[in-house]
Formats: sequence, structure tokens, C-alpha cells
Amino acid sequence: MNFVDIILDKRYGRALSDEQIDFFIKSVTDKTVPDYQVSALLMAIVLNGMDDREMTTLTMKMASSGEMNDLSFVDGIAVDKHSTGGVGDKITPIVLPLCATFGVPGVKLSGRGLGFTGGTVDKFESVKGFNVQVSQEDFPKYLEKSGMVISGQTPSLAPADKILYALRDVTGTVDSIPLIASSIMSKKIAGGAQAIVLDVTCGSGAFMKTEEDARKLASAMIRIGNLAGRKTVAVITNMDEPLGKAVGNVLEMQEVHEVLLGRGSSDVVEVACALASRMITLAGKNDGMSIESLEEECKKRIQDGTVLAKYYELIISQGGNILPSGAPEYVEKPFEDIRVPATQDGYIKGIQADVIGKASVMLGAGRLTKEDKIDYGAGICFYRKVGDKVKRGDVICSLYRGESVTPDDEKLFDAMEMISDAITYSSEIVEPTKAVIDVLD
Repeated sequence: MNFVDIILDKRYGRALSDEQIDFFIKSVTDKTVPDYQVSALLMAIVLNGMDDREMTTLTMKMASSGEMNDLSFVDGIAVDKHSTGGVGDKITPIVLPLCATFGVPGVKLSGRGLGFTGGTVDKFESVKGFNVQVSQEDFPKYLEKSGMVISGQTPSLAPADKILYALRDVTGTVDSIPLIASSIMSKKIAGGAQAIVLDVTCGSGAFMKTEEDARKLASAMIRIGNLAGRKTVAVITNMDEPLGKAVGNVLEMQEVHEVLLGRGSSDVVEVACALASRMITLAGKNDGMSIESLEEECKKRIQDGTVLAKYYELIISQGGNILPSGAPEYVEKPFEDIRVPATQDGYIKGIQADVIGKASVMLGAGRLTKEDKIDYGAGICFYRKVGDKVKRGDVICSLYRGESVTPDDEKLFDAMEMISDAITYSSEIVEPTKAVIDVLD
């Protein structure tokens, strides 16, 4: 098979056959085709798209380009949850134990943060002693302990996707629904999921900037999932402002603990319960309850400490330390450096999430390259959100660094200025943003 012919077929808008897509992915994985030819095909896909069969075949071939996790040892249906990313997204540490209280086994493979979106693995790693590198052979042991296991993704999981993503990043071919959808779904399928719940974020702090684009991506992933034999549901959530109060690693895990003590932000609880209720339903553990009743039951279990007890089980089972006070022990203590005040009277109209994310990276809470070291104590804590009434001088948020980290005043004041500019005000009453926009299935 000639790779140039495949490029030409897609250039002229023809659908690629399953055999052509198989050859494409094998050539990428084996590195038997030059990058410039792969890049040419990627650009042709960006320009001319793919139909549902092509997207599904591409997804399955990328999924099978490396190891496929076998979750047959799981008692019941293995349901995975994926977020397309955001600022302050701390949902996984809440959803895993929440679902476990309903008897839904949780096997979660997560990544580290890169750019302005945080990584779930980094958040768990901020708990002292917590082991995020669990081998697949040990998954059954951890599931027996707590009904949950979370681990970092291995390089052998969908390696073709990693190669293609690196090329897309430097060739202007990231922005393509077929390529984004197949990339996400290939990792979920390779991870062994039998059913998938997607948190598709939209807004300034998300990859999809508009609700319309988020819906297109969600619909594409649902069609891929269904054609691949995986029940798939997508929840469209708002990422125009940071989720919850905290952005950072220790700060976000502290907020998770506050949520599970029944004192959490309403937007975090709303998103967590929306996702968990769909995961519980797909796993067949809803006992005939409607989604509405199930969401209320999820909220009740968060409030009454049921989920907190499960959360402690997860932390302890993977080596994390719990202090006598009941709080997890963290690898770094956040130190408040400076406060950002409101610049005028009125109502907060917007908090541009992507700018907040970039400011948190500047403070040390994230990475710009994979080699960057994280300050686990760094980040931002908000006291006011969109819709809140403020007076000039009221504290909107505080900037933090790790207590053991030497302060960098220049970066600190640059971050403060960025954050101040990212907050807009109105003299008119502003309605708080709705966390969950819609659910597609």
C-alpha cells in the first residue's frame, strides 16, 4: 500500500478504507513513514474530516497500537470517566469514592498536567506517601482493598496516539474534531473501559471555547463509543471561570477534603454528582433510581460523610498518610504570599479561566514542559466568584507558594497583574454561571 495514495484520497475528500487506516497507524507506530507524510495526511483530515466509520476505525487502531488493559477481573461493568480538561478540575478524587459507595469499582488511569490544565496524578501525588505508579498486575489487589485504584498512564498505552499528538502540536493540526475525538477515545478503550462518561468542558479555560464546539466533540465521541460497543454519555460543563475555589495541587486536594466534609463549593458538587450519577447508571448500580433521585442521593452521601470514609480508604490503600486530625498529609504546605483586591464596586461579571490557569503555572503549580518541576503548594484560592457583589478593595483571591520554596517577587507580581486583568465587573446584577450545561447520550 502506498502512503501517498492515502494522502491523495483524503486530500480529495474520499473516505479512507479500514485497510488504509490500519496501514496508516501501523506505519506511524513502526516509524516506517516520514513525519512530513504523516503531517500531510493529518492536514488533509483537518480540511476534509472523517465519517463515523473512519473515526471509529482510527480510534480502535490507535487503541490496539500498544497494550490493551484487561479489566475482566472487575466485578461488574468497568466505567471510566474522562475530562477534556480545565482549570480547578478536582472532580476525579470526589467521583471515584462517590461511585464506590454504590458498589461501582473504580479503575482510573490519569495523566499529569501540562500547560494551564492541571493533572489528576499530580494532585494525588501531593498527598504524602500516595503511590500513583501501580502496575496493572496489582490492580485486583487494590480493588479488593478499597474498590478503587488510580494510576498514571503507561507509555505502552495507545503509543500511536502519542506520536500523532506530538506531530499535531507542531503542525497546526490539533483543532480537528475527528482527531481530538479519536485521540481521547483510543486511550479510554485501551484502558479497558466497557462504558465511558465524558466531562466535555467549554469556555475560556477549556479546549473547546464554545458550547457549540463542545457539543460537536461530545457527539463525535458518543458515536465512536457506540460503534465500538462502549456505552458513552457526555456531560457538557462550564469552564468559563475556574471550577470551585482552588487552583493548584495541594490547594485543590484541600478543597476536595472540604467538599467531602460537606462544606464544598456548589459548582464542584453539581459537576461531581452529574458525572457520578451517569457512571452509576451505566454500571447498573442505580437500583432503579431516576437520574434526578440518584443525583440527590449522591449529594446526601457527600454531606453525611459516607463518601469521606471511602476517600480515606482510597488514600490509605495506596500508601497516603492521614493525620490524627483526619486531614490527609501533604508533601508541601501552601503559604499565602499576596492578595488580589477588587478594583471597583459592583458584581463580578467574569473570571477568565485560561488566564487564571496560566497565572497558576507562573506561580509554579503547573508545567510548560514535561521536565518542569512543580511547586505542590503553589496556586490560587478564590473567595469571590462570578455573580458575587464586591466593593473596591475586597479580596477576590490569594496567591500561594510552597512554604519551603523561595519566593520570586517578579513572577508573583506578574501573576497578580494577570489575575487582576482577568476579572471583569458589572454595575448590574450578574447571575452565577451554571456548572452543568447539558447531558448528551
